[in-house]
Amino acid sequence: MVESIREVIGQAATVERRYFISSLAADAKEALRCVRGHWAIENSLHWVLDVSFREDDCRIRAENATQNMATLRHMVLNLLKQEQSCKRGIKTKRRATAS
Repeated sequence: MVESIREVIGQAATVERRYFISSLAADAKEALRCVRGHWAIENSLHWVLDVSFREDDCRIRAENATQNMATLRHMVLNLLKQEQSCKRGIKTKRRATAS
């Protein structure tokens, strides 16, 4: 179990408990590192794909099309992250390349 406490100025603190099942024999610090590692992936990749490419709204369902589109999105995301000529977000860079 991981217990998270979130405090926002002017609001009551909220407590959230999340339960994980793992075969990892680890102490509390190692378990926390693994949980944070998972959320780092979620926040740096999946959230970006959903916001920039609206991946969760995609209606493609035919055969291998979903995997093919996911691969293309990852490739484009990696290329956009490498683009350093302008300081823009991924979504803005993506739209700029379309024009």
